[in-house]
Amino acid sequence: MHLLVRYKVFDFAKWKSGYDADLSARQKAGLKEIYLFRNADDPNEVTLLFSVEEVHKARAFVESDDLHHAMETAGVMGAAEVSFLNYTPAT
Repeated sequence: MHLLVRYKVFDFAKWKSGYDADLSARQKAGLKEIYLFRNADDPNEVTLLFSVEEVHKARAFVESDDLHHAMETAGVMGAAEVSFLNYTPAT
């Protein structure tokens, strides 16, 4: 399973510092970052793809007040778009 997250930030450098500081919380939730993308036309739009070890832990983390507070402190604008994805190989 994978987790796709997309949002805009006020300042990428400030957000990235806060994001990096929260690594242990993501690890405890069983999330492993695969990709961090920045929109080519808007470098303050961030898209993240994670592999998910345990869906219930990842969902609890995504819905937690601690994460929402950390995102707000780091400068995330508005609500994140969050999708849990099942991998289906191309045929």
